[in-house]
Amino acid sequence: IDMSLRELKVCLLGDTGVGKSSIVWRFVEDSFDPNINPTIGASFMTKTVQYQNELHKFLIWDTAGQERFRALAPMYYRGSAAAIIVYDITKEETFQTLKNWVKELRQHGPPNIVVAIAGNKCDLSDAREVPEKDAKDYADSIHAIFVETSAKNAININEVFIEISKRIPVADAAGGTSGKGFKLGRQASESRRMCC
Repeated sequence: IDMSLRELKVCLLGDTGVGKSSIVWRFVEDSFDPNINPTIGASFMTKTVQYQNELHKFLIWDTAGQERFRALAPMYYRGSAAAIIVYDITKEETFQTLKNWVKELRQHGPPNIVVAIAGNKCDLSDAREVPEKDAKDYADSIHAIFVETSAKNAININEVFIEISKRIPVADAAGGTSGKGFKLGRQASESRRMCC
């Protein structure tokens, strides 16, 4: 069968050190480097996977988490089909940063962007600071995908991307998309009124 290829731009957002690059490396290369360096600016990787009768080529922009690179983020999330916002389950403040990213996407991101929330480092659950239920309830409240992941132990990494594929609107024969887009809870008229 002739499978159509769809390119899906995905950006990773979140605090420095939460494991954004490690998630990408685990997904694309199936490897893990505990001594990985902080990303400068952003890095780009691709991976093509089969989803039902389509091929989804993920164009992955892994953005720097350090504050000094924060202003660059819109270059990467504009035009993205999906954003994976990552926090570290052992650091409560990274979960608060995640909520700030959600607010920014609501105000400035594409209106139909698919949002996935990844609680990384779930292999360190003894040091957990963010209860899984709190994160899941928050994700549900903004209609986001939620998974706890471990790039180190390869837990739920592929699953994040499978869930994104599930939420991308199906391409019809004319090349358009059907109306199953994900709305981040805003209409154009009230984009500035959104709270928390």
